[in-house]
Amino acid sequence: MPGTRGRIRIAVVFGGRSTEHAISCVSAGGVVRALDRHGYDVVPIGIDVDGRWIVFATDADVLRADGEQLPAVRAAAGRQVVLTADPTAPRLVLRDPTDAPLGELADIDVIFPVLHGPFGEDGTVQGLFELAGVPYVGSGVFASAAAMDKEHMKAQLAAAGLPVGPYVVLRAGESLTETDRQRLGLPVFVKPARGGSSIGISRVDAWADLDTAVKTARTHDPKVLIEAGIVGREIECGVLGRVDAPGAQASLPAEITVDSPTGFYDFDAKYVTDRTRFDVPAVLSPDILEEVQAVAVRAFEALDCAGLARVDVFLTPRNKVVVNEVNTMPGFTPTSMFPRMWAASGLDFPALVDRLVRSALGAGSGLR
Repeated sequence: MPGTRGRIRIAVVFGGRSTEHAISCVSAGGVVRALDRHGYDVVPIGIDVDGRWIVFATDADVLRADGEQLPAVRAAAGRQVVLTADPTAPRLVLRDPTDAPLGELADIDVIFPVLHGPFGEDGTVQGLFELAGVPYVGSGVFASAAAMDKEHMKAQLAAAGLPVGPYVVLRAGESLTETDRQRLGLPVFVKPARGGSSIGISRVDAWADLDTAVKTARTHDPKVLIEAGIVGREIECGVLGRVDAPGAQASLPAEITVDSPTGFYDFDAKYVTDRTRFDVPAVLSPDILEEVQAVAVRAFEALDCAGLARVDVFLTPRNKVVVNEVNTMPGFTPTSMFPRMWAASGLDFPALVDRLVRSALGAGSGLR
């Protein structure tokens, strides 16, 4: 049911319990600013690092990054609420019933979960939305979980005939064998299997440094992925589910060129420093452009994604496209590639956000 004066009441949910909490806050600020107040009543809901849900003021300025100082959700920022799992009840209820009533804020039409990482992008919160019977932006439970876990993501992509690079998965207590080392070669990239924003990732150029890199990754996830380094250009491509027809469509791709002391696209290169060059769109021949877009759409569909995704690939010197990963809730910060690629493709930030929300409303909740 539309909100006040016929507007759609949308809850923008951000923050969360993952290590990508701050980036989620910055992304949410971009989404909140992009929503047209003539068409939307916006209810920002921050989740603090302990998991408390808090209704924020609609002022998105508190969600801006200030240099290296990144925002965070604090429990004192507003009233604490919970999302009920009962689809017949008001969707938001106060955690403390002595607080002032929520009134119309309790009746949410759609949710935009601008959540990155575990406990938000991994199918957990999507399951809650399904139980509550509320439409939401993005992929469903299974696709969100599969894309977050890089082991299962790569297995599904390979099963669909898509090229992925060599990798090894280490579970708790496991270590890399000599056979694995020979197969992977150097350098390798060691990363948490279920993480993002390059947090906990290390580049290893000597096997003597492997144990330290694995320990670093395991501070974020007991399951660790070790990937062979792939020589090639780093290309990203945005994908949107179609509103008016089956299938998906790809944006113009972008290229990332990194000048980082770590030798890869790490957290500082993504969000803090200005030592990374972004070519939007990427300079590609027509046939390679078509191949990158086709692979991106195939990856989106192989994981049963919905709404949106960003597909990251490598383009080797022999022009082979190798899929690196699929991100089901890419960043919406001022420097994020997903909105920039769609802007280059003719869909600006406000139009992109509006399309995502209306697509979610059209899809509804339940099996899709």
